[in-house]
Amino acid sequence: MVSIRFRPLGRTAAGLALAGLAATPIVASLTLTGTGLVVSQPAQAQQSNEILLVSYAVTKAAYDRIIPLFEADYRKQTGQSVNVKSSFGGSGSQTRAVIDGLPADVVGLALSADVFKLQEKGLIDVGWEKEFPNQSIITNSTVALFVRPGNPKGIQTWADLDNKNVDVITANPKTSGGARWNFAALWGSVTQTGGSDDKARSFITTVYKNVDVLPKDAREATDTFVKRRKGDVLLNYENEAILARKTGEWTTPWIIPSPNILIEGPITVVDKNVDKRGTRKLATAFARFLYTPAAQKIFVEEGFRPVTAEGKASAQGRFPAVNTWRITKLGGWKVVDRKFFGKGAIWDQIFAKTR
Repeated sequence: MVSIRFRPLGRTAAGLALAGLAATPIVASLTLTGTGLVVSQPAQAQQSNEILLVSYAVTKAAYDRIIPLFEADYRKQTGQSVNVKSSFGGSGSQTRAVIDGLPADVVGLALSADVFKLQEKGLIDVGWEKEFPNQSIITNSTVALFVRPGNPKGIQTWADLDNKNVDVITANPKTSGGARWNFAALWGSVTQTGGSDDKARSFITTVYKNVDVLPKDAREATDTFVKRRKGDVLLNYENEAILARKTGEWTTPWIIPSPNILIEGPITVVDKNVDKRGTRKLATAFARFLYTPAAQKIFVEEGFRPVTAEGKASAQGRFPAVNTWRITKLGGWKVVDRKFFGKGAIWDQIFAKTR
């Protein structure tokens, strides 16, 4: 038996036929036997001990605590040391980065619409919602209204935002998943209480006329309101309000208007990347770990509403009761994304009128 080491010939049809595998900078092994050539990749090409999590900005505090727990648990269960790297930013921006080549193994984006964009590009397989429990949703939240100390503008309900004297802060729906949840919540505050689409459009146009700046993501929106002292009211995730209180940045009570939208944060593996890099087993294990009591407890402590039965039981009394509705009431994210945020759609029309 003779062993020969070679580098694959690149992405030509002939090269791939000879090598029997996709082009890769890793050296493969070619063995000549009595029956012909046998090609095998080295172990490190078949299974990696490192993955990249790509998520939206406001999850960083939770993942900074969850990742070390997972790494320790995985080492305990398998005897293997692993490394989970992470990247955080606006959900829309993160989605485009993955499409453009950011090698994410796992994505925890702000809304399913961004996952569907990756699916449309062939990066994630159809049916990703069925891969993990709870339709692959790992956290819930809702929209909170931050107000100034003493609430000088008297803001209590969604309708109070329809006031030219109220300066509103919210992130940009083009780059921020949280901002799209805000937009949907504003629209639904009308349509889910019996109002028409025309009335919802008129209301939301007035609100955005009161928006002077559009930060790129939810975390920057918080900084704009809390640190830079801009605006009379901030629309943001409830978990951002809880985190700001936890860190001492903001102690003024916030408002959870009702009815409100149930914000659902999905998790999934990036099928094309994990298959290419040999990381499916590790990526899947990490995603499943996010449903464990330990991970859900951290999400709760960082302000997210839990999704598991154990998590909900342990979180009783930590979150105010609120009447919520789901994005399916507006047709689901595929419909919402096209209707509101597609090129030339309702958001673009409103933006043109209000800038």
